[in-house]
Amino acid sequence: MDRQVEVVAGDHVLSRVAGAVILVAHRERGRLTPESKAVVAARALGELVAEATEQAPDGPGRLVARQATRWLMRDAERISPGEPLEFGILTIADTGGLAIFLHGSVTALLAGSAVEYYRGSDAAFTVDRVAEPPARAAALFIDEGRRRPPELPERGIGSLIEGLAPAAGAVVWFEGEPVVARRPARPVGARQRSVEPPPPTAAFDAERDREPEPIPLDPNLIPTRTSNRIPAGLDPDLELPADPRTEGLDLHHAPTEAGGPGETGGTNPAPKPDPDLQRRLEQTAKATALTVKVLGFKCARAHPSDPRAAFCTVCGMPVDQTQPVAEVIRPPLGMLILDDGMTYMVAADAVVGRDPDQSEAAKAGLVPLRIDDNSGGMSRVHAEIRLVNWDITLVDRGSTNGTRIRPPGYRDWVRLQPNQPVTLITGTEVMLGNRVLRLEPVAPPPFG
Repeated sequence: MDRQVEVVAGDHVLSRVAGAVILVAHRERGRLTPESKAVVAARALGELVAEATEQAPDGPGRLVARQATRWLMRDAERISPGEPLEFGILTIADTGGLAIFLHGSVTALLAGSAVEYYRGSDAAFTVDRVAEPPARAAALFIDEGRRRPPELPERGIGSLIEGLAPAAGAVVWFEGEPVVARRPARPVGARQRSVEPPPPTAAFDAERDREPEPIPLDPNLIPTRTSNRIPAGLDPDLELPADPRTEGLDLHHAPTEAGGPGETGGTNPAPKPDPDLQRRLEQTAKATALTVKVLGFKCARAHPSDPRAAFCTVCGMPVDQTQPVAEVIRPPLGMLILDDGMTYMVAADAVVGRDPDQSEAAKAGLVPLRIDDNSGGMSRVHAEIRLVNWDITLVDRGSTNGTRIRPPGYRDWVRLQPNQPVTLITGTEVMLGNRVLRLEPVAPPPFG
């Protein structure tokens, strides 16, 4: 970003690298030193941003978000054992927008005709957003426990071009002419670290990446006739026996759970699960044919699981939180239950409405989820469900009557801002027109 970056005085750490702005919270006692955890983290994140900018000079925002998520799950614990690091990053996205990445008690402020706030503390793990560049300014602030939202200060004459500075926040001024910003150059002869390409964080990211290499056979993957990809190790000409429960099932429309106590070949070394768990495992096996890779753990039954969860997201078994994270095939992240009992396994990005099949989103690869609504309150293309790492986000696509959510414990419905993604948590209800969906876990812990 070739814009004036002004320092807001404080005791945290501000870094500017390759035009990006990084703000890290200093939560240790005493003043900042070169050995402070916040300073070490700021330097590590700065190196991450510099490498991402070398790979994507026209807009590293998406790559920065992926690499920062991986860094959080793999390397942050070495810098601050037992104490979470809190930080925010502002950089440019490949679309020309402003990429915002927040983790912990950090707030981003966007000031244009109105003021918008993004709070890292509101997210289950991280905030990863791309917004239009604001007319006036964008700012990052470390939350200090105050309930009052931060305010944009008056514009000053300072400008951080490159390097570290103590700060409570930073303001990127977009009004006025750009300033000349220097891109940090690597020292002559410095060793160039090879950066392994990050895993796709959602199905639509995978389309932009190179064709993935063959995936080794997962012993927990049950191939079905509905699979659109055969894992490496299976004979592509193998004729699978017909299954009356899946014959004729179209993955491009919302499936309902198959009834009956049918049994499948065991992928579970434990005693035979109950019928409800068996159906969930069958649906999981079908959905894992999408082969979206993310970083995660494996439970005692070797199912891939969210690294933030104490229990497996497939079967409910406990997860060893001390194991190293590894690339796993993401299972369904939840189940949407309609008010008439229809269920949809959330395993891929989807577009929701009364007639989404011919929409641009469906043509781009999103699964069309058609919901009948006789009230006239649902748009043909009403909303989209997007999967980002292990999170389910909901986006209202400018529907006529809006999309409303009611998180668990709330009495009132909250209307979503159009085109602003919101992360859904288990138990949240979603109102589209006159229909209501509820997000439930695939397997309720503990032990399914």
